Amino acid sequence: MLENNNKTCTFYASDYHFEMIILPYLNKKLDENKNIVIFTENNLEDSIDVLVSRMNLKEDKKERILNLDWKNDDLGKFDTLKNYENNSKDVVVFVKGTEGYIKSINENISKNNIKTNLKIVDCYSVDDLKNNMAQITNKYENYLNTSGESKIKSY
Repeated sequence: MLENNNKTCTFYASDYHFEMIILPYLNKKLDENKNIVIFTENNLEDSIDVLVSRMNLKEDKKERILNLDWKNDDLGKFDTLKNYENNSKDVVVFVKGTEGYIKSINENISKNNIKTNLKIVDCYSVDDLKNNMAQITNKYENYLNTSGESKIKSY
């Protein structure tokens, strides 16, 4: 099972907001030849198409981003994780959705005992959490925003 210090969290208000938050980090990880898996509670193909088409990126970078699986196909993505495990590949996993969805996907990753080097970024819907954001951040050491990943400061 992954420890929370191996995980990062972020919060989003809409699909476009989620994509804007993760794109700089995702781009960096693609440049580092990391594999990316995006578990999402809803299909993001349309919103990522619109967003990437409006961005000032080289065509090859746009293509790499659009070639990621932005659908909500959890079973297929678990198969992808197992394939990466068999090939000993480093993987960045984004888990986007409600608190219950994130918990379920993380439990399934643990149950499947994936042994590849995983970096998990749990992405919570602000609408779902209401006033529980502080409770969520207490479970993590790192936070992701458009500037990148940083340590969560305790107060």
